[in-house]
Amino acid sequence: MKWICCQLGAREHYAVPRALLSRGLLGYLVTDAWVPPSSILTKISAGRLADRFHNDLSDARVIAFNSSVILFETLVRARRLNEWKTIIARNRWFQRKVVGALKSQPSTLKYQPIFLSYSYAALEPFRFAKLRGWKTLLFQIDPGPEEERIVSQEVARVPALAGEWHAAPADYWASWRQECDFADRIIVNSEWSREGLIRSGIPSEKLTLIPLAYGTSEVGDKKSEIRQVRSYPVQFTQDRPMRVLFLGQVNLRKGVARLLQAAKTLRDEPVEFWIVGPVQIANAETAAGNARVKWFGSVSRKEAAEKYKAADVFILPTLSDGFAITQLEAQAHGLPVISSKCCGGVVENGRNGIILEEPSAACIAAAIRDCVAHPNRLQALAAVCYVQYEFTTDMLGQRLQELGSAL
Repeated sequence: MKWICCQLGAREHYAVPRALLSRGLLGYLVTDAWVPPSSILTKISAGRLADRFHNDLSDARVIAFNSSVILFETLVRARRLNEWKTIIARNRWFQRKVVGALKSQPSTLKYQPIFLSYSYAALEPFRFAKLRGWKTLLFQIDPGPEEERIVSQEVARVPALAGEWHAAPADYWASWRQECDFADRIIVNSEWSREGLIRSGIPSEKLTLIPLAYGTSEVGDKKSEIRQVRSYPVQFTQDRPMRVLFLGQVNLRKGVARLLQAAKTLRDEPVEFWIVGPVQIANAETAAGNARVKWFGSVSRKEAAEKYKAADVFILPTLSDGFAITQLEAQAHGLPVISSKCCGGVVENGRNGIILEEPSAACIAAAIRDCVAHPNRLQALAAVCYVQYEFTTDMLGQRLQELGSAL
């Protein structure tokens, strides 16, 4: 049975359609933009669409809306919509384009595919699919309303950093609950997400846990081995501090307020913090105080890979994540991870990283201080850092195939 995978953006480097294609299961990938490196759109968009392609899918049947997405994004910027109005408008635009494309593809109506779509942009495509008797799978990217509750508490705790954060409007969650109702199954990628959805009233029997995947083909050539053998100094000093890397969205949900507080605590110790990613908090540099914090902003995939290679340890003090694929990226580069429990279970405490008892500034500072005091422990952790088979594209494909057969 063929699958139609509906995906807005380049989420997880197209891991799901790649896994399906590798097993001969992908009928179509339907996405907003598909821009091969040779396309003139790469230059026209000033690189903004550079990641909207993957070599593993070069032979796949892809339906995309390149011209329409450029027009849509231009109009959104011109109208200066706020964040939630932009998100909702984009999700609705994408859903309309998907349904229109499916109606215009006679081949999609000649068989009964499995239709998979990511959360928050699945409702109208699901309506279309269910009217035709297709099986529907919702790929849930996060713990849903439970995550918003956690972030709301953090906003109340540190309002000076919250900036213009607002909770999602009620109709956003109403649409999501309809998506859940239409879905035959809901895929979650961590136990954390599964528990969050259950607390939000989603029946546990409707949930299937399938972790995310990462492969060496995410960086350079498929056959390249990106994991490196790391060496650590005998002792960290002010001239050679321990380099702690945070990479991702720099926001309250990711535990950044607690991380900056920990950095202030450690300001007199041989530690340097590298913050990589779009800054989505207010008063960021003020919050860091006089700690040794370097801000890099958004970077390309190639630049991100260089940061992974140059860092000594990766930090993920997230308050809530569906999974956080950055854990796998760090492991693929042989980089130990300090992580909270509030995301996918990649880190094995004391083996390939450190799990925080809680994502508090005190726990973060204690874990980092322990690493500074014992570089040999970091060396031992790094020696066993790699992407385990459980998190490979091949295993993802196997799990999706098993789920499809069960349907």
